[in-house]
Amino acid sequence: MDVQKIEGDVTTGGAQSHPLSYAEGAAWLAGEASGDFLASLVLPEVARRMDMAPQFGVGGEKMIAAGLESWYPASRLSVRGYVEVLKKLPGILLLRRAMIKRVTDVNPRVFIGVDAPDFNLGVEAKLKAQGIPTVHFVSPSIWAWRPERIHKIRAAVNRMLLVFPFEEEIYKREGVPATYIGHPLAGIIPMTPDTQGARRRLRLDDHGEPVFAVLPGSRKDEILGCGPVFFEACEHVIERLGAGRFVVPAVDARAREWIASVANRNRQLAERLTVVTGRSHDVLEASDAVLVASGTAALEAALYKKPMVVGYVMPAISALIMKDKGLIPYVSLPNILAGRAVVPEFLHYFCTADAMACSLIDQLKPARRKTLEDLFGAMHESLLRPTADLAAEAILSTARKTA
Repeated sequence: MDVQKIEGDVTTGGAQSHPLSYAEGAAWLAGEASGDFLASLVLPEVARRMDMAPQFGVGGEKMIAAGLESWYPASRLSVRGYVEVLKKLPGILLLRRAMIKRVTDVNPRVFIGVDAPDFNLGVEAKLKAQGIPTVHFVSPSIWAWRPERIHKIRAAVNRMLLVFPFEEEIYKREGVPATYIGHPLAGIIPMTPDTQGARRRLRLDDHGEPVFAVLPGSRKDEILGCGPVFFEACEHVIERLGAGRFVVPAVDARAREWIASVANRNRQLAERLTVVTGRSHDVLEASDAVLVASGTAALEAALYKKPMVVGYVMPAISALIMKDKGLIPYVSLPNILAGRAVVPEFLHYFCTADAMACSLIDQLKPARRKTLEDLFGAMHESLLRPTADLAAEAILSTARKTA
């Protein structure tokens, strides 16, 4: 991270140029691709209810397209695991200090931290102590691991926005103001997917072969960590079936290069692989089955009613540190929401190409697909709410009033 540039942004940025307009608006902070997407669905409604006052802070391309004035690149916060955070810790701490100072200086009506709790809760605690109302969008998984974070949440957050219905009781019991807003994805993903339409949009040739969506993650360390075993699993599928088309969505041009550098090591796969920039929803909708890293993408696959295999690889030290912190035996959202193992998970040292290939082929069975379609349909219904309206209402009710 460029220390001089960060400090320069703080001392010479637009915050000092238009203090009144910034003070009437909202500050946002989203450091992950999933958070960028979720916030982009809510930000326009917040801006509308604030009479188009500035919406500013840290976010990715989708938030910027939705009206965010970006202060710093979201990619500076895009890391995973304990070891990776340690490597980038000096730069992360510097950005945190810069963001706190700049938001405090402009004193907005409200600050909205989007996901990324290890970073955002610390920022929110500092801002709340300065009298700036704070909202956190997407609860940390305190019901899955690290339940002690509820105490930090209570100190940092004026209101929590919940995307899963079962979280309401947890926050009510702990005395933390919270609002269930439904999951934003449930409102934009169709209840009935148009698989053939998605294939036409992606210009996938219909050779009668199964189409697999492959999502090893959006960040470089995920692609380089999960990608090799994911693409080796695809090779095994080709060897067993003698068929298969594989489609990978890349979040941007750089990610596309990283994916290509890993995938092209597999000669059989290279001839059957399509990499597209963006369009992850088209890729999921077009698929017969999905190989996906754990995270929001697994929930997206479920909302598209697709059978899936969840895999995740991380450095051994990070895996060992996290191993005993979990409270429930699942990591993927479809299993957590179902309360049982409805999709297979292959994690850390169990994430092997052969095992995932066998399981991925198994997902093509018609009976398996029908069972999951019914289950995921009910899951979709439970998450469907007017999310943007509910979120904006909760944010505005928390925000400091203006004259």
